[in-house]
Amino acid sequence: MPDAALLDAAAKGQLASAAQLTAQVERMLKDPKARAFTENFTGQWLGLRNINFTTPDARLYPEFDELLEVSMVQETHAFFDELLKNDLGALNFVHSDFAMLNERLARHYSVPGVAGLNIRKVPLKPEWHRGGVMTHASVLKVSANGTTTSPVIRGAWLADRILGKPVPPPPPNVPAVEPDIRGTKNIRDQLAKHRETENCAGCHAKMDPLGFALENYDVIGGWRERYRISPAPNQRDGVTWITMNVNTRDMRIALGPAVSAADKLPDGRAFRNLEELKRLLLAEPDQVARGLTERLLIYATGHGLEFSDQRAVREIVSKAKAKNYGLRTLVHEVVQSPVFLNK
Repeated sequence: MPDAALLDAAAKGQLASAAQLTAQVERMLKDPKARAFTENFTGQWLGLRNINFTTPDARLYPEFDELLEVSMVQETHAFFDELLKNDLGALNFVHSDFAMLNERLARHYSVPGVAGLNIRKVPLKPEWHRGGVMTHASVLKVSANGTTTSPVIRGAWLADRILGKPVPPPPPNVPAVEPDIRGTKNIRDQLAKHRETENCAGCHAKMDPLGFALENYDVIGGWRERYRISPAPNQRDGVTWITMNVNTRDMRIALGPAVSAADKLPDGRAFRNLEELKRLLLAEPDQVARGLTERLLIYATGHGLEFSDQRAVREIVSKAKAKNYGLRTLVHEVVQSPVFLNK
């Protein structure tokens, strides 16, 4: 709810000019209660409210624990706060050269040199395969089911949440593709067969490539080059066993097929992995900024956008472009927009 200072300014007619609105937004963003904006907006936009909707299979992911789950969410909140506080560009949501980590999360990401429970800013190296919210364990967990990952689900998530291009729901009576946790079937081959259905091909061509780019990340956001599987007792072909030490106890994990993250976008542009896909997405910065702007407007007004609102979206993005699409700048432009002021 509006605080006393804002209500008083409104009663005195002091919210009529751009300068007054800017001053009030700055005042509120500096208030500790602005933490609610970070938590609620990321919860709505990135789906973090669903972080505990699934429990990872303990046989496949024995290293998962409550501290890791808490740290996942803290990372994304701290990352959003860092961009908001310093007006860093929205393109950081696609790729950044830093992450917000504590020791538990850094160990999960195989990032050395981070100690303690406190989240802090950590410079990244390319070989760590991190940067941007798409590589946050929180996001990767909420877009998986606890046992397997689906390029369809993650691709639809990326198209909607990052690019602002939601994919329509599947037609009725079309069965979902369930990844094979025994590792006897390849998810790429399963989806290729699924796309033979005429009603499915168009949307899957938009979703699946985006989702395959994220296949190197497992259901708890760990980096992988082969899938973890639950082989049948007599299954030997293609199975490699590794030993993982969890809480001083050795756990055996079975590995199945190798991960392939390569694909191509509907316009024919190919990529071999997430890093190359990121470069393709960053080549269209307005689209990334537009998707985030729409989400901010929906959050700010409390309802969906109409076709007539797209002009305001374009104007917000255009004005923010001069400041590298800064997140704080975008918030200010949203507040100044006629969509926010008149709804």
